[in-house]
Amino acid sequence: MTTAPGATPTIVLVGHGMVGQRFLEALAERGLTATHRVVVLCEEPRPAYDRVALTSYFAGRSAEELSVTDMEFIDAHGIELYVGDPAETVDRAARKVTARSGRVFGYDTLVLATGSYPFVPPVPNKDAEGCFVYRTIEDLLAIEEYAKSRATVGAVVGGGLLGLEAAGALKGLGLTAHIVEFAPRLMPVQVDTGGGAALLRTIEEMGLSVHTGVGTQEIVTDEAGAVVGMKLSDGSELATDMVVFSAGVRPRDQLARDCGLSVGERGGIAVDEQCRTVDDPRVFAIGECALAADGRVYGLVAPGYEQAATAAATIASDESAFTGADLSTKLKLLGVDVASFGDAHGTTEDCLDVVYSDSRSGLYKKLVIGRDGTLLGGILVGDADAYGTLRALTGSVPPLSPESLVLPAGASGGAQLGPSALPDDAVICSCHNVSKGTIRDAVTEHSCTTVPEVKKCTKAGTGCGSCVKVLGQLVTAELEASGVEVDKGLCGCFAQTREELYEIVLALRINTYRELLDRYGREGARGGDGCEVCKPAVASVIASLAPTIGASGYVLDGEQAALQDSNDHFLANLQKNGSYSVVPRIPGGEITPEGLIVIGEIARDFGLYTKITGGQRIDMFGARVEQLPLIWTRLVDAGFESGHAYGKALRTVKSCVGQTWCRYGVQDSVRMAIDLELRYRGLRSPHKLKSAVSGCARECAEAQSKDFGVIATSNGWNLYVGGNGGATPRHADLLAQDLTDAELVRLIDRFLMFYIRTADRLERTSTWLERIPGGLDHVRDVVVEDSLGICEELESLMAAHVANYADEWASTVNDPDKLSRFVSFVNAPDTPDPVVGFVPERDQMKPDLPLLSIGMRPAEDVLEGSAQR
Repeated sequence: MTTAPGATPTIVLVGHGMVGQRFLEALAERGLTATHRVVVLCEEPRPAYDRVALTSYFAGRSAEELSVTDMEFIDAHGIELYVGDPAETVDRAARKVTARSGRVFGYDTLVLATGSYPFVPPVPNKDAEGCFVYRTIEDLLAIEEYAKSRATVGAVVGGGLLGLEAAGALKGLGLTAHIVEFAPRLMPVQVDTGGGAALLRTIEEMGLSVHTGVGTQEIVTDEAGAVVGMKLSDGSELATDMVVFSAGVRPRDQLARDCGLSVGERGGIAVDEQCRTVDDPRVFAIGECALAADGRVYGLVAPGYEQAATAAATIASDESAFTGADLSTKLKLLGVDVASFGDAHGTTEDCLDVVYSDSRSGLYKKLVIGRDGTLLGGILVGDADAYGTLRALTGSVPPLSPESLVLPAGASGGAQLGPSALPDDAVICSCHNVSKGTIRDAVTEHSCTTVPEVKKCTKAGTGCGSCVKVLGQLVTAELEASGVEVDKGLCGCFAQTREELYEIVLALRINTYRELLDRYGREGARGGDGCEVCKPAVASVIASLAPTIGASGYVLDGEQAALQDSNDHFLANLQKNGSYSVVPRIPGGEITPEGLIVIGEIARDFGLYTKITGGQRIDMFGARVEQLPLIWTRLVDAGFESGHAYGKALRTVKSCVGQTWCRYGVQDSVRMAIDLELRYRGLRSPHKLKSAVSGCARECAEAQSKDFGVIATSNGWNLYVGGNGGATPRHADLLAQDLTDAELVRLIDRFLMFYIRTADRLERTSTWLERIPGGLDHVRDVVVEDSLGICEELESLMAAHVANYADEWASTVNDPDKLSRFVSFVNAPDTPDPVVGFVPERDQMKPDLPLLSIGMRPAEDVLEGSAQR
């Protein structure tokens, strides 16, 4: 085929994943979509979507939200996109591609972006009913359907990136999940033995079972051919109803093989540095299907994006080359930050490792240093906040010692490097190869003043997203260096920070949002309705100061009701199917048999799902909104009260049994936990508060992972603050030691009120302690040494809260007017919400959720003239 003179040359792209979409964008950036006909053949029933974030589908993110394809972009550039119609044959001599539908496309340039396929080990019964792979949205839909109706236990073969994601998905679907990994550790490519151990501990604490150093020998099936178990290489057997294979991927190069293109020994279409196939200069290969000129197949999205840009540049007759790529990666797996960069495994001759490891907190940090002090690479598990800066410093000598860089923030000798320490040529966004200098230019030369504007200008932060935090820091620093006043206001309604608004409310005794907005809001916001940022933030401030400023302590009184977050609207946690959960307070985790019976009877009578929480309480799920007051009435009558699981307030104070029962206990931890929980119950704060009391140094209550934790000593109590065991784990810091009961309570009073006074909106104590100038030392000076002279006021504010506490559930059920809001439909108060339904599971019930089904036009419709030009 030869393009006739004057005819429009044609580019055919086979495959439309993330790399394929980036290739289209690169064509448009170079003006090639205006001079070429562009045809895209996509195998899946939907355009390109974010496969990196695939597991977020199970967290409620829809297929539409996962999409990385702007259909307006497709239309504007006249791109013909055919979904559900993959290429089946390529005739290189005639330069034609035949699609599954039978349609034939001639091409001047052919680009193969066919990606990869999941590797399934050749074990017996690997195709049995109940066996799945984990690669596409369709795979997820199939897994979800099977898990709902056929499985209670699932096993994932593979402990790499996608394997851990798959295991998290199975756990999220309510299955008991196992991970089987042949290597001796999880994520063997990204982390070393130490990092794998930290990751293992954290994942096992989440309730997943991990089997490393063993392989799958056989899938065991029943007489009907469905999965019932697995035989492992160590001779053991694992009972399971479902198997998900996530044991790596292989390049999808069959189309290339069939048309005579060269492939590597282990797969991958052989290309040169311009991403042209070595056999045919008119055919390119990019992404996971390509064997790059350096002999590697790259499975990360960032190298694929570089290859896409290189291919587009070459087609445009511009000079460009892909000679290799940075394999650094940062991910959040099952809520755990994991990152590796540079020579993470220390293969460079004579290199040295600098390691910090805290297995109890699931933290592991390793920097690989050359003999001359050059940072060569590193591994971060549990805390990867420094990833963006450290990765950009790779290849240079950091301005701080590596020992200080691996220590946690707040630790003695620890230090944090900001982006200001980076040179201008440091790459901030590896997905789009954007340097610090380019970002600075976006601010200074292109007048970008916000992160979204910089993203649009440079594409930084629009790939995997791991650089967004550093990007924000750079934008702020550059604006401030240019003399631009950076707006640090709470939102578009208030120019003040949350801390400043707190001081205004306290000093002037302002007890309504309306008065605060009209007197101190931005000029354009006064008289308005406010926004969803400031309303709940101000509501929290007013609630925490209610007794002092003369406001109602009941958060649903008057104006306060309209300011609350979704959960506070009905004093219960909203669940994914529109029902609510009820969590009564069980101080210190201590409960009588009679109390257990009452909870059991209520759950039985209302048909609620029950579960023991990590905070030593009992959660009852599945209540409809109109049932909430009926449930609360029975709980209140039995002596229970709200556990505030729905509010930004104190949740629980966990405890071990202490010296009363335990032979190791040195103090009565249960009594102390009960005293603290009853003292601080209902205390509204910028974010939720969690606590624990351990009766000895064995730390069974895990107090050092809490916002404030207490550990008994033979001389009294040690107080730890700023811990967090959630998505960003942090080991708490010792604030004071060997305290008496009275000293302990007094310091906690001060600490909590100082945090409430100075923290930002939705800022946990762990983040606050690292952000506040002076960190732990400053907090110790304020709350222990009274350096600011405010401790008497802090204690007075807490005393007012304690004296005026009232249970919100009891206040509701005893007031007919307050009860009127608890209906599904205001105009039909006796009608329950018809979409709230349940199905049985394991002798209880679970939400009956319809499968999310989103489809694109089938290929046959496209054939009838609906191709998008």
